[in-house]
Amino acid sequence: MNKIVITGISGRLGRILARRLHHDLKWEIVGLDRRPMIGRPKDIVHHQVDLRSKSARDVFRTGEVDALVHLGVMHDPRARPGEVYSWNITGTTKLLEYAQAYRIPKVVLLSSANVYGPRPDNPQFLTEEAPLLAAQRFPQMRDLVEIDHLVSTFLWRAREIETVILRPVHILGPVHNAPSNYLRLERPPMLLGFDPMVQLIHVEDVAEAIVAALAPERRGIYNLVGPGEVPLYAVLRELGRRPMPIPHPLAKSILSFAFRVGMSSFPVAELDFIRYVCMVDGRRAAAELGFRPRFGLRETIRAVDD
Repeated sequence: MNKIVITGISGRLGRILARRLHHDLKWEIVGLDRRPMIGRPKDIVHHQVDLRSKSARDVFRTGEVDALVHLGVMHDPRARPGEVYSWNITGTTKLLEYAQAYRIPKVVLLSSANVYGPRPDNPQFLTEEAPLLAAQRFPQMRDLVEIDHLVSTFLWRAREIETVILRPVHILGPVHNAPSNYLRLERPPMLLGFDPMVQLIHVEDVAEAIVAALAPERRGIYNLVGPGEVPLYAVLRELGRRPMPIPHPLAKSILSFAFRVGMSSFPVAELDFIRYVCMVDGRRAAAELGFRPRFGLRETIRAVDD
């Protein structure tokens, strides 16, 4: 049986992935997370530790690990920036050190297609070779872009390790992330005159893509796309939401105030995602990983209310 370590296992996606691997009966699953793992099966080992701590290193030192899946990237817009940066960058750096020191043959990072950044001059579909420009307009995206760069460098430096970076489009489902949280708002903000095309993917399909990336001889960077593209307003209409139209010149001040006083959970840094297009080309994942989404567009959209 192969041993796999999953960081961020206590989150919704972590638990979905653990359940999926648990059914394979070929993985010994070990979780690393500061949070407890609610509903943990008895045969899944969980270490409630900080990734930056000596206790986390001991998990790798005490037994042979066949794969590492890093889901434990913090995205809390209300957390202190210094703590978020330390957790994300220092934690990821430590994991890569452990992977090399203890000769872990497979490393998978779940990044995001958001690292490319929504921009008015984006081509219709961005390939994996496109520059990661999100941090230029969103300081809050700095950590995710830097983590992606860290692991990209590791991919080419540590050739003995099969490293995979997955960049999924907006993940929807019973998860607490920015796109799902936005679509759950009763009155989600929309900018007057803007209705960008968006790409969505079901959280269960992301788990399947991670499983595909764990196969032998898979390495590289892959965009993950769902069942197609759709205008943002059509997504809101499918969910029965009533958008709150806001004139673009006033949007930043209005939403900043609402977020600061707790009236809204929509971070101002996300404004360009409801203004400009950021769509990616997923053909490489289909060709090399054999990944194709199982969930249709309507199922994916409605998954936010599951």
